[in-house]
Amino acid sequence: MSLLGGTYECSTKTPLGHQKGTLTIVPEGDTFTGQITGDLGTMELRDGRISGNQLSWKMKMTSPMAIDLDCKAAVEGTELTGTIKAGFFGTMTLTGTKTS
Repeated sequence: MSLLGGTYECSTKTPLGHQKGTLTIVPEGDTFTGQITGDLGTMELRDGRISGNQLSWKMKMTSPMAIDLDCKAAVEGTELTGTIKAGFFGTMTLTGTKTS
């Protein structure tokens, strides 16, 4: 089991303000599944890939509008830092701390 798996309490700086969410990573070799649950509901993680301490995945936001999200993050110890590319909204910063 990958050390990157687990639950992270995350915050994303968005045009709508800071959005908090709980990110769950379930590793399966060099891929992973999971979800993020927050103020805007739950989004499934798709196309999850693991390379060393790097994670990349896609999500489909449906509220307040439909947007495909491209996500990348690095994990150092219990800290997760990365970006979420959200179409015409540009790139947003993602940070998180592993809780389990």
